[in-house]
Amino acid sequence: MAALGALLLAGTACESSGADGSDDFKASDRPSATSSPKAGETASAKPGGGSANTGGEASNGDSAAVVACAEGDLAFSATNEDEEGKSVRHLLLTVTNTGNKRCNVYHYPYLKFDYAREAFAVIKDSEDAPATLAPGEKAYAALLASGGGMDTYDTNTIPLSLQGPNLGSKVSEPINLDLPGRVAFDDGARVTYWTTAPGLALRFIMSS
Repeated sequence: MAALGALLLAGTACESSGADGSDDFKASDRPSATSSPKAGETASAKPGGGSANTGGEASNGDSAAVVACAEGDLAFSATNEDEEGKSVRHLLLTVTNTGNKRCNVYHYPYLKFDYAREAFAVIKDSEDAPATLAPGEKAYAALLASGGGMDTYDTNTIPLSLQGPNLGSKVSEPINLDLPGRVAFDDGARVTYWTTAPGLALRFIMSS
């Protein structure tokens, strides 16, 4: 009997904990900066198809990892930021999360014409953390079309590719983004990193 009593005491169930220790990922507060007044109309595009899972998971160690934004879950637009009557040199590129979950836009828009030897250079001082977009939120990159270089090329569209977590990796084929009219690009063109503050992006190009 003594042995049976000891066995019963040893088999007493322990109370299990209900906490899982995980918190939902929260996007950072968005800066209140706004873009300069629009001088021309905005061109936009919404590619079809795609899934937000195509970019893979961000390696941030969070249990609720945020995936890279996919082409099919974003709407794209380009806005002229120059005064009316002036040549279009300063553009604001915008992506809007039209999907149903958060996703990341990494690094900067990869812009390269088919005939060009290299992609557009990036303004390194604009480097920022990945822009995490909840449904309906936007990210911005500023584009300086001409910087006094050579090899001028006039076009009303530009090929844009999204990058993955690793710099230089791509999660989309080039998207032919409509521009607000014909724009003259040269080999002095520059683009900024994605950011959630349009005014911050434009600050890097409006003095040029």
